[in-house]
Amino acid sequence: MLELLLPLLDDLKPAFGETFLMVGISSFFAIAGGLPLGFLLYITERRLFWENQAAHAIGNVLVNIIRSLPFVILLVLLLPFTQWVLGTTIGPAAAAVPLSVAAIAFYARLVEGALCEVDPGIVEAAQAFGASPLRIVGSVLLREALPGLLRGLTVTLISLIGYSAMAGIVGGGGVGDLAIRFGYYRYQTDVMIVTVIALVILVQAVQALGDLAARRADKKG
Repeated sequence: MLELLLPLLDDLKPAFGETFLMVGISSFFAIAGGLPLGFLLYITERRLFWENQAAHAIGNVLVNIIRSLPFVILLVLLLPFTQWVLGTTIGPAAAAVPLSVAAIAFYARLVEGALCEVDPGIVEAAQAFGASPLRIVGSVLLREALPGLLRGLTVTLISLIGYSAMAGIVGGGGVGDLAIRFGYYRYQTDVMIVTVIALVILVQAVQALGDLAARRADKKG
């Protein structure tokens, strides 16, 4: 059994490297795009600083459209866009393009939900004291919603790990590609079991770190 697993470990290392690359890129765009989009949806809906129903409606519809598509369909649908951006549709970097699009919409909705949990009285008090919109966003909304934002980010990361496994269907690489090539097409059940165990351990580690960060943010709050 050990002799069968040793070659598999050599394949697992680059596979995990590709998975981390896909999840890392898409996580960056989830924060860079999803965080401001979530704030935009929250602010425009409650008309805190910017009364623009059109902006809220457009953002809300876009997020709902992306979230309504199963990731496998979104993956195939964005192949022409991926080809235009990177010049290829193969590899972890190419798979990170649809992953990033899905992550932005997914995290934006979680950000909006976390902001809705903030006590409106705190925001109203800050406005009464004459705090600027930027200060309310940075010192009130972001600070009060930080535990929820961290929990939402944890959920997003775990979802991206699952999505990245699907990216192996179209040559995205990663652990999912390894499981499909060896565990499914070659009927090597041991490979499937090892990759499943590795993914479970990875998800448990991400969840534990996310919970720890959220608890610390709660205490600081």
